[in-house]
Amino acid sequence: QVQLVESGGGLVQAGGSLRLSCAASGSSFSLNTINWFRQAPGKQRELVAGITNGGRANFADSVKGRCIISRDNAKNTVYLQMNNLKPEDTAVYYCHTFLGSTNYWGQGTQVTVSS
Repeated sequence: QVQLVESGGGLVQAGGSLRLSCAASGSSFSLNTINWFRQAPGKQRELVAGITNGGRANFADSVKGRCIISRDNAKNTVYLQMNNLKPEDTAVYYCHTFLGSTNYWGQGTQVTVSS
């Protein structure tokens, strides 16, 4: 079993920055790939970034160059640093992982970017 809890969302002006955190429970955290997804109103959930257990990161083209993803296995936490935020980044951001065929999601944290 894995539980994921996101934090760090909020309201920010365009060009600003936010750091999202995903705190996980479960002894297998260090073995897991952790992903960040987002879902804007009326749109499908989309992958924003992911980081493997070895620290390899990948990013959606829409955020490449503006985001940094990192993990602290000692704290069971993954961070998503988002810079130069744009109004189109407004969405609920979800932390995600999987064990075998089971997906785990956090409750989400709202990010709102004003123009």
